[in-house]
Amino acid sequence: MTESALNLGLLIEAEDLVPHLGHEKLRIVDLSRSSVYEQLHIPHALHLKPKLLLRQEEQATGLLPDQAGLEALIRHLNISPEHHLVAYDDEGGAWAGRLIWNLHCLGFENASLLNGGIHAWLGAGLPTSSEAESVQPVAQLVSVNLAQKNRHQIEYDQLLEKVQNKATQIWDCRTEDEYTGLRLAARRGGHIPGALHFEWSTALNRENHLKLHPLQHTQQRLEQLGFNLNEPVVVYCQSHHRSGLAYILGRLLGWEIQAYDGAWSEWGNRPDSPVITGELPS
Repeated sequence: MTESALNLGLLIEAEDLVPHLGHEKLRIVDLSRSSVYEQLHIPHALHLKPKLLLRQEEQATGLLPDQAGLEALIRHLNISPEHHLVAYDDEGGAWAGRLIWNLHCLGFENASLLNGGIHAWLGAGLPTSSEAESVQPVAQLVSVNLAQKNRHQIEYDQLLEKVQNKATQIWDCRTEDEYTGLRLAARRGGHIPGALHFEWSTALNRENHLKLHPLQHTQQRLEQLGFNLNEPVVVYCQSHHRSGLAYILGRLLGWEIQAYDGAWSEWGNRPDSPVITGELPS
């Protein structure tokens, strides 16, 4: 993998992006609602509809696209191996995190999440544009290489085996009502056996433009719940949308983390998967 021309970390602040606006090897990608993008966005940002990140099957709504789908995503993003991509959205980072996970699965690591997304950008009083971005096609697109996919993704059969053998930690980042089974979003409600609950949005500071709480604070919360950050973890939600941000959090904390993109839409719709319902552990 060629190094990107920009030395940016996995999480960047709005102010850190400003000096690079207009850089020929920078691709800023906006995953906000279309109505928000049309009104205002970061200058030079390309709009991406989240549906391009997903492959739907009858029982699973948020799967990683197949090779052709990922190649279509790369063509839309129009990125070369030398590019650095910065993703943001208008909801605290879930869709942006999901984009970065997709890119990690296909072998592209030069990607950053903008902390707080458009809310943090506006909160810092930085310039916006309402013009749709048009970009010149790059000569060499990123190639889709799924050789490393299993580092970042786990499928139903693999996860089921780990659950039966109690061989992994599982992080359910949905709401409490989804976790306990009070709210049904599939044929069955509840959670994967052994899963601990930490809702994804708990990591966001609503008083500070939806930026992440300090990582040390989130790590303490996770450890208090019983997670061991020195052992691998699998994260899931309903369709691997909200767990897009949870995946980024895991990476920022140095956690060995995989996402289950079948998620509850697959696990809860299958008639044969083991399911636990009931209250959160006290």
